[in-house]
Amino acid sequence: MNRRFFAATIFFSILIAVVILRLFFLQVIDHSFYRALAENQHQFFETLVPARGEIFVHESDSAQVIPVVTNIEKNLLYVVPQEVEDKTSLAASLSKIVDIPRAEILQKISDPAKKWVSIKKDLSESETLKIQGGKFAGVYLQPDPGRFYPEGAFASQVLGFYGFVQDQKQGRYGVEEYYQDTLAGKAGSLSQENDPRGRWISSGIRKLEPAQDGADITLTLDQAIQFQAEQHLKAGVEAHQADSGSIIIMNPKTGAILAMANYPSFDPNQFGQVQDQKVFRNNAVSDAFEPGSVFKSITMAAAIEGGAVTPDTTYEDTGQVAVDKFIIKNSDGKANGVQTMTDVLDKSLNTGAIFAMQQLGMDKFFETVKNFGFGTPTGITLPAESGGDIKNLENGGIVHYDTASFGQGITVTLMQLTQAFAAIANQGKMMKPYIVESVKYSDTKKIDTKPEEVRQVISQRTANMLGAMLVSVVEVGHGKRAGVPGYYVAGKTGTAQVAKADGAGYDPNITIGSFAGFAPVDNPAFAMAVTIRNPKGVKFAESTAAPVFGEMAKYLLNYFQIPPTRQN
Repeated sequence: MNRRFFAATIFFSILIAVVILRLFFLQVIDHSFYRALAENQHQFFETLVPARGEIFVHESDSAQVIPVVTNIEKNLLYVVPQEVEDKTSLAASLSKIVDIPRAEILQKISDPAKKWVSIKKDLSESETLKIQGGKFAGVYLQPDPGRFYPEGAFASQVLGFYGFVQDQKQGRYGVEEYYQDTLAGKAGSLSQENDPRGRWISSGIRKLEPAQDGADITLTLDQAIQFQAEQHLKAGVEAHQADSGSIIIMNPKTGAILAMANYPSFDPNQFGQVQDQKVFRNNAVSDAFEPGSVFKSITMAAAIEGGAVTPDTTYEDTGQVAVDKFIIKNSDGKANGVQTMTDVLDKSLNTGAIFAMQQLGMDKFFETVKNFGFGTPTGITLPAESGGDIKNLENGGIVHYDTASFGQGITVTLMQLTQAFAAIANQGKMMKPYIVESVKYSDTKKIDTKPEEVRQVISQRTANMLGAMLVSVVEVGHGKRAGVPGYYVAGKTGTAQVAKADGAGYDPNITIGSFAGFAPVDNPAFAMAVTIRNPKGVKFAESTAAPVFGEMAKYLLNYFQIPPTRQN
């Protein structure tokens, strides 16, 4: 009896010790784990996804707007490998539907460490229907918000697209990227206590934080003008087998961008099929280039404003200028004799630009160049804007100033060039360019962009003088093909050299043709700048960029219903 009693005592002592030890682990060591497990059984939590804001542009010349970026729900295709019996057969079936190599799919679903694997994002409607009809074991579709661009390639580099960055979807390039936080909104949440069957306990705690939908954005772009700009630019690039081209059209009085286009472009709906991702870049704001002779307009503006020259000031053109150990010549290699400053722009004389800059002085020239905004981004709300490069002027040296006077040795962007010519068109008053007209939030709050004056760059008198000189360029100079019968059009050509990629100096076979100007000169309705990069078979901008400007100017003058002011 004593032995039985002793054995029973030992047994129950061990049992009690085990129970106490188990309770210790449950209530102390693993307390957090089991508490979380219980909460998961009795509490429900869900993230509420906000709707992404849409993007609109103006429908022709009206207050009506149309969507160019809208929301659409697509599907993510994924597989749970543990639920698949015949992985080889499944890989073959999915490969035919989603156009992904069978071996690639098989490798993904054969990894025993993966609980689930993503096969393809953004399924098309036909792919979704085939997956649903196949009823494959272990294959699932997950709704995934996406974007739809109803106008296809329309303003693609301006708009950007909505895609994955690692595992997170967000705006990429263009307005989609710059205004990511504004368009995305703010996620909400719902948490509540549930009974064992998953039903909400009405007397329990329930917390709802509504999602804040993203804001809608209306751009300053005019659908009709943008479409025409894209078509004329495309025609100009293809006619000369050029590498690319860009165009910007701006309201000089407000700074509103009416059109901004690059070619080649892409369809944001099919951005994944793009071979060269350089096409995503908005060259009009991101790419800096040596402007060439179009910059002579800025040099002349500085010299006239500083009182150093007038349109009728003359100098002796010998065809070349000796600077230090360098000889700078005119692009045509000619010595033209006595020439006026108007002749300098008409004939695009490098020696005349140097003369005007030297009459003014380097310090005042540099100051005016900076006042026109060169060397600094314009501040337009688009990603990756370049400020150009005028460090050669900051570093000093007469030869750098001489070459800069005719647009060599410094770089600018097309956006800066457009803004500068818009300032000349606007009586010397520079406006900040903007491409977003308004932002409308879901709570009916709306923020409108107001035109912003940057500064008075040159006087109204200088602007008027220079405007008349730029009309002469179109009338009798190298800009004839930018003219429009019945109107006075102001503008300047520029044929820039391109620095060699693998050494010093310039590539003799590559040029960038540009034309910048405005019309009509007495009351400009638009300022415009065009570039055609690396055209084949032609060298000068008068044959590439100027015709694109002229065709677009003709359309705009008719579009704005501006009556002719002359007979031819």
